[in-house]
Parts: sequence; C-alpha cells; structure tokens
Amino acid sequence: MTPAETEVAELCSELIRVDTSNYGDGSGPGERAAAEIVMARLAEVGAEATYVESAPGRGNVVTRIEGSDPGLPALLVHGHLDVVPANAADWTVDPFAGEIRDGYIWGRGAVDMKDMDAMMLAVLRQMATEGRKPRRDVVFAWVADEEAGGEYGAKYLTAKHPELFDGVDHAISEVGGYSLEVDPSLRLYLIETAQKGLAWMRLVAGGTAGHGSMLNSDNAVTEVAKAVARLGSHEWPLNLTPTVRRFLSEVADAFGLPFDPEDPAPIIEAIGPLARFVGATLRHTTNPTMLAAGYKANVIPGQASAVVDGRFLPGLEEEFLSTVDGLLGPDVRREYITHDIALETTFDGELVESMIAALKAEDPTARAVPYCMSGGTDNKTFFADLNIRGFGFVPLRLPAEMDFAAMFHGVDERVPVDALRFGTRVLDRLLTNY
Repeated sequence: MTPAETEVAELCSELIRVDTSNYGDGSGPGERAAAEIVMARLAEVGAEATYVESAPGRGNVVTRIEGSDPGLPALLVHGHLDVVPANAADWTVDPFAGEIRDGYIWGRGAVDMKDMDAMMLAVLRQMATEGRKPRRDVVFAWVADEEAGGEYGAKYLTAKHPELFDGVDHAISEVGGYSLEVDPSLRLYLIETAQKGLAWMRLVAGGTAGHGSMLNSDNAVTEVAKAVARLGSHEWPLNLTPTVRRFLSEVADAFGLPFDPEDPAPIIEAIGPLARFVGATLRHTTNPTMLAAGYKANVIPGQASAVVDGRFLPGLEEEFLSTVDGLLGPDVRREYITHDIALETTFDGELVESMIAALKAEDPTARAVPYCMSGGTDNKTFFADLNIRGFGFVPLRLPAEMDFAAMFHGVDERVPVDALRFGTRVLDRLLTNY
C-alpha cells in the first residue's frame, strides 16, 4: 500500500475523535481543535498553511501546493470540518470515538465529511514527503460551518480572503464520486454537477384578534393553515433538467430499462436507497416544517406564521416562486429566512475527463454519470461567486449492500476502510494528471 493508503484510516479516526458538532446557534465546540490537527499533520511534512479563525473557535485551514505547470489554472479541493450533532444513546458505538470495526470507520463525520478531509490530508502528505508536484497548483481548504450555512467558513474566506483562491477555476468537494454497483461487471460513479436552489420561507398572515368564543371571519391561523395545506399538498409536476435527464438515461441503460421521461419511477426504484439522494431532483418541493401562533386557548391571535422548506430546480426559480405565490393566496405574505441559488454545470471538460480516467484506472468497471443534489454544498453557496466551477467528487468504491444515503446525518454513520484507500489512490491520480 502507498503511504496515503496506510495512514488515511487513522487520520479519519483522529479527526472524528474531535467533536466539531455544529448546532447552528454558536453553542458548539467549533472547529479549532480539528483545524489544529490538520495544521500539525501538514507541518510534519513541511507543508506551510494559513490558519484563519473567522470567530473564536471557528478554524479554517488553507494551503496551496505548487504545480509543475504554473501556467495552468489552479484546482480547489475542499472539505468541511464541522459535523451535525449526534445523540450517543442512539448509536451502537460512541459517535466521537472514531472506532475501526469490521472494516469500517464509525463515527459522526465518517462520510460527511471527515473521510474526504482525511483523504486530502493523506494524499497531500504523501506528495510532500516524496517531493512530487501535482500538474497544476492545488489549493486545499478545510473549512468551518458548512453544516449551518458557511457563515464562518466558505462565506468568510471568499469574502475576506479571496486571494487564497487566486487562479482557481474548478473545485471538487462532497456528495459525489461514490459508487452504485449494477452487477460485478459495472459500477456507476455518481458525480454531482447540479444542486437545487433553496428557499426557506416564513409565511405570515395578519387577522383580527379577539375572544375565542366569538365569530371571527378574519382569523390569521385559518389563513396560514390553508396556505400551508395548499403548499404541502401541491403535486409539483415532473420537470427533468439536463443533468437529471442524462442521469436517468444512463441509469436506464445500465440496468437495461426503458427510459420514459413521463414515468421515471422504475429507474428511480432501480437505484434502491440512493433514490433518497436523487428522487427529489425530478421536481420542485415545498415541505411545511414549522407553525407558530397564539398564546392562549381562548384568544384568537392577530398574527400567525409558518415555515416552509422550498427547493427549486436549476433555471426554474421564477416558475417556482410564481406558483408558490399563487398557492399562498392574497392574505398571506412570504419572506425569506434563507435563500440560495440553484446551480448546474455541464458534464464535460478536462477535469471531468480526468476524474473519469482516475476512476477507471482504479476500477475498470467504472462508468461515471452526472447527477443533481437535492441539497447544497459550499461549492454552490460561495465558491461559485468566485466563478469557480464545482463538482461533487469524493471517490469511494462502496460495497453493493451498503445503504450509503442513510449514512448522511444518520445513526451509526460509517465508511469502509477499503473505500478510503480506494479514494486516496483515485485522488492522487487525479491531482497528478489533471
């Protein structure tokens, strides 16, 4: 095994053992301790890095490795150090012990995304030790706060320190590059090229306050409830974006299924648990999540509100909002809690070709296919503002029986050690040849 393959599992465990839970309200431990581990492991091999603390405890690490051809645009490889919280009582193992058992590394962040953090670190350390250069400059970034919107991570870095990303035109990061085994002779590797937009909306209705025993035809709770019911029960039509259409076509071909754009359900069913990743990318979604009104059983409040999690397809935001406004009705207004763009890039170019070549060199059964995420990552949210074209690519060759989608934010999150070793080999090839 290469040095990177040898140490990647322990690096991943070491990072998991640092609790970097992000509660979204500033009450978590922060990422400083994990960032200090990254800094220390880089220093051991003589790699200089920049530590940026955006707020007390919110640590970010960025380093640039010089390429053999400085005339080429640089590549950004980034991962986040924070994780979502975990309730230890629900887990088979301590979620922050980084235990290696039965060929897996267990713990919060094992797939989201301290696996990639460790792969980045292992490959960089090996290249530095061997004195090897990548083909082009590579900027490695381990960032804070992705799980709560990136305020203290990618947003801060791109706004306050854009010089760290000078010359970068492409990026790779999370939620892509993982395998779906069709049969022993064919594995699909899903590379993320698109992400839905985000519209977290607060719906507000005003009305006439009064006694609960009296007639009231201007009830704010009633108006909000009707709007929530209309949005929550609305059947958004199928709308296949270019990325989704190509993904469905590729999967249909791989499984020997007909591709009917009017009825893609059999294709989605064929990919099993991964349908949770892509099923919501066939249409817009509006899911009510919160309700608030009143303070006493016999008092009709003068205002009521609700929260709806809206996700819209790339290129179709205006259509989405127009429909939402029509469903709300004239007596309910909406305001954004969080709004973020949708993004879609094409599945072509030298980086895509290099990702495909690196995968096939390590797995001859590999076929790379583009797909759209129903969520979002730092690739879209902030690095796109610097005109950096982002892809989801964390290369993992997974066991056919593994429910990979359940690992994200799930109980007993874990990643196969062999998958990490595979990932270091693919990542090393990519950086060397791209």
